[in-house]
Amino acid sequence: MSQKQRIDQQPAFVLHTYPWRETSLIVEIFSRDHGRVALVAKGARRPMSALRGVIMAFQPLLMDWSGGGEVKTLVRAEWRGGQPLLTGRALMCGYYLNELLVRLTAREDAHPALFEAYADALSQLGRGDAAPILRRFELTLLRELGYGVGLDLEGDSNRAVDPAQQYVYIIEKGPVRLAGDDEGLPGVSGQTLLDMAHGDFSRAETLFQSKALLRLLINHYLGGQPLQSRRVLKELQEL
Repeated sequence: MSQKQRIDQQPAFVLHTYPWRETSLIVEIFSRDHGRVALVAKGARRPMSALRGVIMAFQPLLMDWSGGGEVKTLVRAEWRGGQPLLTGRALMCGYYLNELLVRLTAREDAHPALFEAYADALSQLGRGDAAPILRRFELTLLRELGYGVGLDLEGDSNRAVDPAQQYVYIIEKGPVRLAGDDEGLPGVSGQTLLDMAHGDFSRAETLFQSKALLRLLINHYLGGQPLQSRRVLKELQEL
């Protein structure tokens, strides 16, 4: 059994909630210093609960919790403010980010840099084109989780990626120059790889090719399991 602990005033975001017993909630949060944590919010579904109007996704919170098991007990939650409510497509993009965190991060594995990247992405969604925001977050997520997404060196020769060359990305190696037997893998230009390495998604080609490449990588690390939020986003785009 893990040691009991008390955590106070921890910056966090709500990723997902679901009912527990008659009046409570299980709350999955992503915190700055403790990573993803499961909390039980006792009585949070009661009409007069102090937690009822605070436990909201995409809003910066300060949270206190205690306990030593896999599911801790939420003691207090306080809204920090400063984050506009997400609506429309930005809201669905937020759910996509949350689903990635729930599916790919381990419980109680701290990633402060990923926490900041998530907070930045939420603050930018709704203010402009969501696509580069999503691509930057996906890339940060993979790097922070230790998947070693190499982009600026050729995987089979360790030479610098040539911006004028065409590549495919082999997960076990990295970028490899395009050959005749690479059918079925998404092609990507050397310039796109270098743009991604520098976080620059201003080129239309980079934005298009990076989406296909990052989807390939994320699908691999998800073990081929589909994302619900991605399906809903696709249906909204078709409408």
